Amino acid sequence: MKYMNSEVKEERTSNKKRIDLFLVPIVLIAAFLNLFKIWTDEYANAYYTAAVKSMLQSFHNFFYASFDPGGYVTIDKPPVVFWIQTISAKIFGFHGWSVILPQALAGIGSVLLLYVLVKRTFGVWAGRFAALAMALTPIVPAVSRTNNIDSMLVFTLLVATWMLFRAVRTAKFGWVLAAFAMIGVAFNMKMLQAYMVLPAFYVFYVVATKITWKKKIAFLTTATALMLAVSVSWAVVVDSTSADKRPYMGSSQTNSVLELAFGYNGINRLTGNTSVTGSSHKQPAQTEQQTASSETKQNSNSSADSSQSSNQRKSSSSQKMQAPGGGNQNGMFNTGNPGLFRLFQKGLSDQISWLLPFVIFSIVGLFAGVKFKGPYTTKQKESLFWLAWLLPVAVFFSIAGFFHQYYLIMLAPPIAAFAGAGAVALWSMYKQHNGWKSWLLPGGILTTAALQVYIMSPYVSSIGVAPIAGVGVLGVILALVLAIRKQRKNSLTNYLGAAAMVVLLAMPAYWAMTPIIYGGNSMLPSAGPDSSSSMGGPPSTATNSKQSGFNGMQPPGSSSGNSSSNNQMQPPSGSSNGGQMQMPGGSSNNGQMQPPSGSSNNSQMPNSFSSKSSSSKRKSGGMNAEVNQKLLNYLTKNNTGEKYLFATTDSTSAAPYIIKTGKPVMAMGGFSGSDPILTVNKLKAMIKKGEVKYFYLSGMGKGGQSDVITWIKENSKEIPSSKWQSTSSSAQQGPSGNGTLYEITLK
Repeated sequence: MKYMNSEVKEERTSNKKRIDLFLVPIVLIAAFLNLFKIWTDEYANAYYTAAVKSMLQSFHNFFYASFDPGGYVTIDKPPVVFWIQTISAKIFGFHGWSVILPQALAGIGSVLLLYVLVKRTFGVWAGRFAALAMALTPIVPAVSRTNNIDSMLVFTLLVATWMLFRAVRTAKFGWVLAAFAMIGVAFNMKMLQAYMVLPAFYVFYVVATKITWKKKIAFLTTATALMLAVSVSWAVVVDSTSADKRPYMGSSQTNSVLELAFGYNGINRLTGNTSVTGSSHKQPAQTEQQTASSETKQNSNSSADSSQSSNQRKSSSSQKMQAPGGGNQNGMFNTGNPGLFRLFQKGLSDQISWLLPFVIFSIVGLFAGVKFKGPYTTKQKESLFWLAWLLPVAVFFSIAGFFHQYYLIMLAPPIAAFAGAGAVALWSMYKQHNGWKSWLLPGGILTTAALQVYIMSPYVSSIGVAPIAGVGVLGVILALVLAIRKQRKNSLTNYLGAAAMVVLLAMPAYWAMTPIIYGGNSMLPSAGPDSSSSMGGPPSTATNSKQSGFNGMQPPGSSSGNSSSNNQMQPPSGSSNGGQMQMPGGSSNNGQMQPPSGSSNNSQMPNSFSSKSSSSKRKSGGMNAEVNQKLLNYLTKNNTGEKYLFATTDSTSAAPYIIKTGKPVMAMGGFSGSDPILTVNKLKAMIKKGEVKYFYLSGMGKGGQSDVITWIKENSKEIPSSKWQSTSSSAQQGPSGNGTLYEITLK
């Protein structure tokens, strides 16, 4: 107890000390990477931005996180982050930057929290290096510069970590409850992804607390019960509310939050099986915002993760697991193929893995000599916490069937913590000539530099040979010199160690800046010279490294641009490639995607995500993040009091019009168009009540609403395209090329 009290006194004393001046530039770097030019992103992630626009209009929409102002369907995530974004938009006005701001601040906050967490136990230099590593981990600023959820999620989990560490230091059960309750809050940000840290929390509390096993079990059981109660609190309220008094729960198939949490946003992420059933038709669910406009519908029993199809596994050698710098892009959304070395494959390694070899050497050094039965030092206990965070999350991303690159931000805190703690520990072992442990520092530097060269090699055409050669040569030289000078103690050795750390962080720092340099992608954020691309891939295989992988599409009602054989969408089913969905930026014909059936194949794809835009604002919120003004004028002029401006198949077509006008636009099938929300009878009733009369239909988003779409076509009047279709050659193209506008009036 005296030990506990002394720690509390030390903490109070340290809090009174002046600000760490070395921390100031680190925070400024984080602020620059997270905040600079976010004001140029007008729409951000249009799917989420449209929801914020809707949530600003009523408490009903705010509480349920309604995608549309009419309260027809929700977004596919819980509401907490969007509550924060809506409050930000209420304070600062509705802008792209105001919905991004909370995530950017969360990214900076995570850097500060990691400094505090690591510094206390491992020393001030460990805290500084951990904070810097966190700030320069490329995927961290890439995600924090968008209105996606993950940056806020990581910040919340780090707050929970701080509470847990304090609970152990002060021996106060209240902090344990607070820590687990905070995980419950995180669950209401991104559901089961928040629970990925639970192994670390349980292991650390069991190992670090000096209380009886009976109390440990009782305390953890109580804290877990509280966490679960907080986790399901919003879900219980929503699911217990009558369906006709709330929006449909988007991307669920039973209109249930709990089904969404444990299905679409839960187990299906691990298995990759995102097929859903709706209205007696089994269709693949589109799995995130971008997929609503980038993927096409597959046949009845296919998985949404086309990279896992049997045809690809059997017939395409390009689907074999590749290490960094491998030949072809692999896996859906450039996430590689499942396997032991997946995090070292191209597409993932340049987002998160720059320091992984050094982290591995650090783990060896930090746990060297530890006995299973203990006793454990505070450093070993906290190292165990970070290891119990790192390993389960790394295993998940190594085997998961479906995720996006930006989910890898979950690995950033433990990697940064080990980088900081390990740098100090390995340096101490090196200086003290601690046997074989003294070789860990030069070994870690050498292997890390080698991996970084491997990571950069596919990007030689865009970044040049010099930085790649520089990291390789300097890494080898510094590692060898440190090995040779191992027995010497002078200031030169200190400078060599510092120089080695600079070399290892140089290219991650550049990669972290690429969303600023090349332009970011708010839908599927990633870092690298192809950071504006929707699916990544070395720019050497793309037409323009500053263009998106899909390079934009046209809003409902705009005509096709110039014909082009490149960058087309090809339907997965019935195509010559055996049902594969080809990735942009691939080799040969793999870089092509053709629109789904019923739309034009000769659609020119202008640059929609380019960092250079004809306007001062970058509309990077989606492939149709432009409004067809002629269509909007027609619909507005001919609206005779209908609740919805128009109805369309999915959210991709609807979002820009909601953002632009603030008026209800019905995404009949939810985000992807596959939600079984409508029936023919329900639609008839809505039309008779005068709620909707215009329908924009394209080749996308049929899913579980094919019967509804068939009925619309059979009972409607087609509006001549000359009345509403834009002929501007600069118009961006919609989710599936040209669609058709219908009008239905029932008496």
